Amino acid sequence: MKIAVPDLISNSYFPVCAAVELGCFRDEGLDLELEMIFPVDRAYRMLAAGEIAFVGGSAHSALAAFPGWRGVKLLAAQAQGMYWFLVMRADLAARRGDLAVVKGRRIGAAPWVEMGLRRLLAAGGIDIVRDEVQIAPVPGTGDGSVNFGVTAAHALAAGAIDGFWANGMGTEVAVREGAGTVVLDVRRGDGPAGAFDYTFASLATSDALIARDPALAAAAVRGLVRAQRLLAADPALATCVGEKLFPAREAALIRPLIERDLPYYQPAIGRSSITGMNAFLRALGLLEGDPAYEDVVATRFSAEWDGPAH
Repeated sequence: MKIAVPDLISNSYFPVCAAVELGCFRDEGLDLELEMIFPVDRAYRMLAAGEIAFVGGSAHSALAAFPGWRGVKLLAAQAQGMYWFLVMRADLAARRGDLAVVKGRRIGAAPWVEMGLRRLLAAGGIDIVRDEVQIAPVPGTGDGSVNFGVTAAHALAAGAIDGFWANGMGTEVAVREGAGTVVLDVRRGDGPAGAFDYTFASLATSDALIARDPALAAAAVRGLVRAQRLLAADPALATCVGEKLFPAREAALIRPLIERDLPYYQPAIGRSSITGMNAFLRALGLLEGDPAYEDVVATRFSAEWDGPAH
């Protein structure tokens, strides 16, 4: 069986990657193969087609293949809150929180990921058309085999884009190389009110899999939670996982990124998170009505969450 993540050289979906590489899924009796499937909407479409068993990606993106949340369930959170960063070219001398810097600029963002940026810019008073903000995929990410965040950092350094909306690894590379400046870190309080709950990194599966083998779904949740707890207890394990999956530079960077994310390693999915995410989806015209919490989250597995990861 396969479990997909839309970006591999990243901290965003690291709990799922760690659960595979540290044997947490295996210890729960699951033989899960990790595969990067980009963009995230493609991963969810493969889930809908029964080609993969689980997706470890952005929660809101499930609607790409499951309109109205029909046919899919979120099992647990890999971490809480929207986890992407807005990074602009260093020579623009952007100030933290100053959204005006995007006016007239080219911003690289992945499909479905870009929706979070569009919505928070609108909530922050930026009109994308009036203010001539170009939001598009980063050059060189079209074939689906490229890790988005680090590619965005390289594109920023090369001047191919003026900024990007991507993960913490791409952000760290851009900042360390002197190519970029962080403008927004929504997870840690930047941006307009409510942006934290636009989405989060989740573990999701299909209703069909749950109906066919609920014990398998429960075991996947336990494996994820165990990985979160192992990383919280010993962050050095992040380096061990990184050395198996990442190039040397990124493997050396992953531990401090995971240590920074640990306060958000809480697998329980709160009702306020679903309320906020559904409001975000309605504002984008991607959701009608107000689906119940139980229509989105597989509450039958809530006992497997067993509270925060640390």
